[in-house]
Amino acid sequence: MDVKEEDNEDHENGQKHIAAQMMLGADGVMPSTSHQFQIQQQLQEQVSTPGGGAWRSRPLEEKERTKLRERHRRAITARILAGLRKHGNYNLRVRADINDVIAALAREAGWVVLPDGTTFPSRSQGSRPAGDSSAGLTSSSSQMLSQQVPPTSLQGVSSGYCASVEYNACHMKGVFMPTPAPYDLSSSGHSQSSGMVGNGGEQTESLPLIAGSMEVINEQLGVVNMKCELVDPDGLLKQLRVLKSINVDGVMIDCWWGIVEADAPQEYNWNGYRRLFKMVHELKLKLQVVMSFHECGGNVGDDVCIPLPHWVAEIGRSNPDIFFTDREGRRNTECLSWGIDKERVLRGRTAVEVYFDFMRSFRVEFNEFFEDGIISMVEVGLGPCGELRYPSCPVKHGWRYPGIGEFQCYDQYMLKSLMKAAEMRGHSFWARGPDNVGSYSSHPHETGFFCDEGDYDGYYGRFFLNWYSQLLINHGDLVLSLAKLAFEGSCIAAKLPGIHWWYKTSSHAAELTAGFYNPCNRDGYIAIAAMLHKHGAALNFARAELQFLEQREDLQEALANPQGLVWQVRC
Repeated sequence: MDVKEEDNEDHENGQKHIAAQMMLGADGVMPSTSHQFQIQQQLQEQVSTPGGGAWRSRPLEEKERTKLRERHRRAITARILAGLRKHGNYNLRVRADINDVIAALAREAGWVVLPDGTTFPSRSQGSRPAGDSSAGLTSSSSQMLSQQVPPTSLQGVSSGYCASVEYNACHMKGVFMPTPAPYDLSSSGHSQSSGMVGNGGEQTESLPLIAGSMEVINEQLGVVNMKCELVDPDGLLKQLRVLKSINVDGVMIDCWWGIVEADAPQEYNWNGYRRLFKMVHELKLKLQVVMSFHECGGNVGDDVCIPLPHWVAEIGRSNPDIFFTDREGRRNTECLSWGIDKERVLRGRTAVEVYFDFMRSFRVEFNEFFEDGIISMVEVGLGPCGELRYPSCPVKHGWRYPGIGEFQCYDQYMLKSLMKAAEMRGHSFWARGPDNVGSYSSHPHETGFFCDEGDYDGYYGRFFLNWYSQLLINHGDLVLSLAKLAFEGSCIAAKLPGIHWWYKTSSHAAELTAGFYNPCNRDGYIAIAAMLHKHGAALNFARAELQFLEQREDLQEALANPQGLVWQVRC
């Protein structure tokens, strides 16, 4: 940063300005030589005489002190900029000035800074007053919404195109979920959903990449019970009318696998959902439906439990390897392991065949809602909380924010896949998970694998992480290909989590354990975006960071960068 001797420069400029004025006559004509000599004498007397002019000559010692102060200030500024670049990942130019620093800090705090310096809060911050919680719905018919819900701003990005769409939506899951903690990955997957339809239910751009968060209305309590019956039809109808009266475009509803196909394979009960969809149709609202192939319960914010189907649990008791497994052998029953996607262990069917049969049954059962355009989009659940990720941060197994989580690849089917990949590389001894990865709540620098210059970037580390992340992409590719077939002619979407803690470290450890091979020297989201584009699927990016920007201590401790992650996924 260049700092000039402003006082000296002003002093010299002032002398030149006076000399120019005195050397010119009143009519602008240059005076004679003798007159010029008199003028110069007057100028010297004015400058050197105390009180005789606008400027005074300064002692040499004062000038030296000014230079020392400026050098000291420049040194401090240089150290500040170096620290921001090194530890804060700030992209500051070499000759940055204070304006660049202020703009970078404002952007990190969620503000928008235009090139001309105009600064204002982002839409997500300005859409609701400070301290105002999102409007809630309850099951009681006597309790109504007390405030009008503002529209949620969503930004859609497709190949070579950026568009902004406005969409008002309510996400109704059939269960009540309180506002999630800012670091709760699991509950954020339930409630931080983006609306994915423009006004009138039409797409504003062909299958956009969505990056936004649903913040306006919490989920409905007790919409559909475990018998697939509406709990309070009259109260629900009144609340839907309230939503219609405040110009909400539609509602988002989870169709739970554990409710619909609860008792026996391929025996589907859609009764409660059909009655609910008719209510929505009569009020001329739109529907976004989520195919929820995971369980609800066991995480922070889960007040009820919707398990996987009973017949799946029975299979799991005799063959627990159908579930994700960690290094200690603990099973995670939130969803099925991706290792059985092509294994016929579910009463003669593979996991993806089970998902496809469920989606096809839904399409046939609600065909008229698709034909009438009432169902505008179907989001396909691809993992825990419906998100495309490994269940690497289970609270029930001891994970606490900002822990890095653990790899979930120790069931027999995934280990068999790892062995096959290692043998193909000619290194059969690589058919194992890494040993020096810590535990669920460890920090990256506490491990040999995730620390700076750790094993994650070695030959074995790169092999393992490539295999681990490719399984995630293969699972999404396979399930979305069948979803596209089942919902031909309709819009489909997938949900991705916003794992922003440890983003400012070199390894991005929390992302690695979740299946996103996205260290500082590699973009782990390009392959996922390409897979979604292949199937014409929108990306519903779940991000909770805008709800806790004020909690800077947590973000600093975890070296988190929510905005950086959002920008990477968008671009």
